[in-house]
Amino acid sequence: MYKARLLLYAILAASILSGCGINPVTKKRELQLISEQKEIAIGQQNYAPARQSQGGDYVIDPELTAYVQSVGQRLAAVSDRPLPYEFIVINNSVPNAWAMPGGKIAFNRGLLYELNSEAELAAVMGHEIVHSAARHGAQNMERGVLLQGAVMAIGIGAQNSDYGNLIVGGSQLGAQLISSKYGRDAESESDYYGMLYMKKAGYDPAAAVSLQETFVRLNESKQTNFLEGLFASHPPSQARVDANRKALEEIGAGGEWGKEVYAQKVGKLKATKSAYKAHDEGVAALSKGDTAKALTLAKQAIAIEPREPRFQDLLGDIALSQKKYDEALKYYAAAIKMQPDYFKPHIQSGIALYNSGRKKEAESYFKRSVELLPTAPGHYFLGDLAEARGDMNGAMSHYQMAAGSNSEIGKASAQRFTRLDLPRNAGRYLKGMVQVDNRGNLYAVVQNPTSVSVSRVQLRVVRFDAKSGRAEQQSNPLLLNRTLASNQQGSLQVPGVRLKSQDELKLYRVVIESARVVD
Repeated sequence: MYKARLLLYAILAASILSGCGINPVTKKRELQLISEQKEIAIGQQNYAPARQSQGGDYVIDPELTAYVQSVGQRLAAVSDRPLPYEFIVINNSVPNAWAMPGGKIAFNRGLLYELNSEAELAAVMGHEIVHSAARHGAQNMERGVLLQGAVMAIGIGAQNSDYGNLIVGGSQLGAQLISSKYGRDAESESDYYGMLYMKKAGYDPAAAVSLQETFVRLNESKQTNFLEGLFASHPPSQARVDANRKALEEIGAGGEWGKEVYAQKVGKLKATKSAYKAHDEGVAALSKGDTAKALTLAKQAIAIEPREPRFQDLLGDIALSQKKYDEALKYYAAAIKMQPDYFKPHIQSGIALYNSGRKKEAESYFKRSVELLPTAPGHYFLGDLAEARGDMNGAMSHYQMAAGSNSEIGKASAQRFTRLDLPRNAGRYLKGMVQVDNRGNLYAVVQNPTSVSVSRVQLRVVRFDAKSGRAEQQSNPLLLNRTLASNQQGSLQVPGVRLKSQDELKLYRVVIESARVVD
């Protein structure tokens, strides 16, 4: 036994050591269960759907995106780890920025409003680059491997999106990655090394200190937009400010601030801030059922910035809520023309066509929407259309995907999947057991834990040999000819069987063979 334990410990130690590596930024030895190749693949696979879930790319000012990318690449060039870095601006008013494993970084439009210099932009960007370079996202996932036995955790954290809790499939991982919080050590590392990268790239790291001071003041004043955005995953504190001041003494102040160039590059965006404010207020008004106010605000937004596809989406949503399907389709078509690769106007077009009876036309829109971002509504409607034409396997596949959403439509999809699958595999859903009365009569009991009603449950009762554990005899097929609603049970007597003792009951099992779903 002692030798066996030693061998086990040796195997465990060898497996841990084989997973050890040197952190490319801190140069510290650490456990690394996710390879760099896998890390890069995770980022590549989840970057696009994560951006979709956050509002899509900001497309109407390509020069602004190019500017943000140039700052990001300037910092990436001096980072400790060469990765396929990418930088994009997200069309989202919440002040936020996030990094995925493998160097995939996003910067919300809403955060650009709040900064006042290129150096401040570099401070945030450098911080996010360190998150990728120092494997902070991968480390979070590795902790999940150790604690939960799986890399992917189910959790939706998409912000500023009506579809946040409706994301399904592999895209759930992206949503979880961008909403996960980093530990204090990871935040401290990103602050410190981010300032180092700023200095190496020619920026004044003092901007990182002043920006953190601003964040602390905003946090103390409970700025709602920051609390639900950047501060949710990157909480500011006086301790961080103090640490950054100490780092500044070590690194040394001095370098570019770039206030003028930042004002020039972000000028167009800031000039249209009121348009996005009107849009966001219009979305809130529509959610409360005030279509008149929503319409007024949407028109205000379009008058200020007619090129923005999200404003056309809002007009479409207003018309859709009023069941003006042709009008809604016109607005969604305009949004798609402006930005063909954003999922929302596609799925909304499908819903408008479906509700107006043009179901065949709707299918292509639903398919395109789930290609861009898999959602429960998209898969639910694709399942419904497949079922209508008799493609039950296709329908079940879509329903099963949609059922992965913790939402009402996810529950409806799970119920539809059960309706199709239960008749084929009744034993997976219904529970069978045996009971005996005080006379020794044997009864088969069937429980229905599903959300659907069933009837005509066919079953057999099998007796097993006490010594070998093998089945030695079984009853003829028995029919429980009654309806069992959700969470109900029924029983029937097994003919010709009388038990001599209660202990004999454990030799019998109920095998459920088939059942019908009651509409």
